[in-house]
Amino acid sequence: MQKKTTVFDAILNRRSIRDFTSEFVSSAMLETIVTAGIWAPSGLNNQPWRFVLIRDEAIREKLAVLTSYSHIIEGASALIAVYLDIDTMYDEVKDHQAAGACIQNMLLCTEELGLGAVWLGQILKNKKQVNEVLELDDRFDLMALLAIGHPEHHDQQSRRKPLSDFILKNL
Repeated sequence: MQKKTTVFDAILNRRSIRDFTSEFVSSAMLETIVTAGIWAPSGLNNQPWRFVLIRDEAIREKLAVLTSYSHIIEGASALIAVYLDIDTMYDEVKDHQAAGACIQNMLLCTEELGLGAVWLGQILKNKKQVNEVLELDDRFDLMALLAIGHPEHHDQQSRRKPLSDFILKNL
């Protein structure tokens, strides 16, 4: 019997995966990842996020030229573009925080599914062009592009400063 991964285990073990195998990522897996995202908290439960699931190679190639991380986009089996729907937003800060929570849920879900992912933000400098490639209007504000696939390896290392460096007071 396989040991069930706890949320805390997923948090501690998740790493940004940038190298993928050519193995296919199913629609069911992508939908599970998005479902994890939409269960993130949002102010007034407005659920302002929207997604574009991308597996089409020609579209991935068009997106790849819009970032210095083109090799990651080209190597991933799938991409998920995460957007905020401006028409559903009510508070810019809270809705951006909700988008971050949504993305984190999605990244943790990829860990549980045995997939790898990386949150690509550098492409945000070309939001307008991304929307043009994906045929979306300015109502949708790009928050991130997630590159998703089966990890080529899982040997990424990470360190954190000691907990005491972060706690300002313990009253």
